[in-house]
Amino acid sequence: MLHGAVQIVDAVTTPPRRQARDIIEAVVANMRRNLERLKYSTLAPSRYTVYLHPGEFERLETIVPVLREQTIRALDEELRRINARPPAPRWRRRTAELEPEVRNAATDWHVAFMADPDGDLKEGDVLVDSELLMPARPDLGVGEQTRRIAIVQSAQHATTIEHTSCRSSASSPSRLRGRLEYDDDRGHHFYDVRTDCFTIGRGGIAHPVDVRIASSAEVSREHARIRRDTATDRFFLIDLSTLGTTVNGRQVPKGFDDIDGAKLENGSEAALPDVATIGLAGRIFLDFRKRR
Repeated sequence: MLHGAVQIVDAVTTPPRRQARDIIEAVVANMRRNLERLKYSTLAPSRYTVYLHPGEFERLETIVPVLREQTIRALDEELRRINARPPAPRWRRRTAELEPEVRNAATDWHVAFMADPDGDLKEGDVLVDSELLMPARPDLGVGEQTRRIAIVQSAQHATTIEHTSCRSSASSPSRLRGRLEYDDDRGHHFYDVRTDCFTIGRGGIAHPVDVRIASSAEVSREHARIRRDTATDRFFLIDLSTLGTTVNGRQVPKGFDDIDGAKLENGSEAALPDVATIGLAGRIFLDFRKRR
């Protein structure tokens, strides 16, 4: 004799559900991954964007205000936990280096929850994208930089995507420095180069790019970055792609290493001639011309 109702769930066809608690933990884990240590403090990113599969977002949409409030509370608690270090033993106190305090890089936390607009996430996946503005380094000729770390967590594994975008310094006015001309699946385009750093690729929620290419998946989401050296006024190309980048028909070295699922830049770059053809995976070709 049966009492009540029995619900039969097909484990194969029923999509996994992401618990709200797990989403909060994913944001806290991202914060720990994107800390920047300075001399007297360590900065934690203040801005987080959390992307969910549209079906998952629809399920949680009514509790998003509570989810945001508890995520901010969890970030505050994690900072207090990190900073509440046990005192060093007396015999080590004179030689031990003091750990810098970890603090929010801004005044408040900014946490937003959104449905995936690009169709990249599967149900049960969560992508947390954090943004940290790093101080300028005039001694190295580097202006302010923004480091973004996106972590995609699925039921099986986590993938980390890290990239740094540079900003033009105040001493570098946004005048025309060059031009890109190219054709993609949407037609013919021009892009005026007015900054000291810009990225090229198909783009996506974890891959903000300046030159967004409409193409098949052979072109990577973030395919290449071009930077201008302010001291020499020369341009350099960094290959960030899966299937490679060419300059005037020659393959350039990869600018990253894949380490434990994380895409980490290795400093390799290629000089970009004043007039050059940039090939993206042998599919899209961009004509670059520096303004003299």
